Amino acid sequence: MYVRDAKNRDEVWLLDSLEELGLDDGSFRSRDYVIALDEESGEKAGFGRIRVHKTDEPFCELTCVGVSERWRGQGVGAHVVERLVDRAAAEAFDTVYGFTSDHGYCAQFGFEAVDAEDLPEGPRQRLDRVREVDGDAIALRLDREAFSMPERLRERFKVAAPASAGDAEPELTAEDFGYDEETPTKYSTNLRR
Repeated sequence: MYVRDAKNRDEVWLLDSLEELGLDDGSFRSRDYVIALDEESGEKAGFGRIRVHKTDEPFCELTCVGVSERWRGQGVGAHVVERLVDRAAAEAFDTVYGFTSDHGYCAQFGFEAVDAEDLPEGPRQRLDRVREVDGDAIALRLDREAFSMPERLRERFKVAAPASAGDAEPELTAEDFGYDEETPTKYSTNLRR
């Protein structure tokens, strides 16, 4: 399992995954995402985005973190978060914000709740927009040096595997496309002579 920057070819999967998980990314750009992949199968397991808000005082937001159901509980999301924090640091941001009602998950990495009135103007306005969709959202702040990866999540990630192969999407057959292999067509390779 590893995490890499998203590529243009990942756009369809990202958009489908965002929709499936009910995440809204009103300003989608695949290059802002990272993706967790299984090294052996190449299966995509999770994703997340770092969003830079170019206001008078630019700030960085960790957003749209999601893990496919088959890969949950194995440290995939944690490693996506770690990669996003590293990207924020590479873009010279010492502080990363998050706006969510799922603050318990983020707390394990060092994110701390911040009262709305203690936020700079840009993050406060972003919190207001997020609350229009998620009324329970709070602001979280992480100082880059405070990030910590729980060892249990690091160990789970090393041996991560999908929950069960039986949950995978079924392989499509010719019948799924309305093609009956028994009926010959001019394109058939199974014509009997």
